[in-house]
Amino acid sequence: MNSRATSTLYKKSAYDTIKDMHLFLTTKTWKEGKHYIAYMPELDVSSQGKTAAHAEERLREAVTAFLEETKRTDTFDEVMRSAGFSKSRERWKAPLISLSSLEVPA
Repeated sequence: MNSRATSTLYKKSAYDTIKDMHLFLTTKTWKEGKHYIAYMPELDVSSQGKTAAHAEERLREAVTAFLEETKRTDTFDEVMRSAGFSKSRERWKAPLISLSSLEVPA
């Protein structure tokens, strides 16, 4: 599992569509009962599927739809900033996410 996510969203202009941007984010996938859960901590979005690949495919669809809606409603910048992203010269940088295992007494 990655111990650090270094993600960047590149934006050419204010009028780009979401398909012209590239966002590389952390995905955590695990089995829960009969289904797999795929979770993206940077945007706090999750999905499920019958296989890990299907859950991740559905997560990609959910995130794409979510981001397209933020563009449509002109809330993209606000959502990105509230999720911890920072913007510099039209480049979005994702927050650093540290994933690790923690042993605790049960």
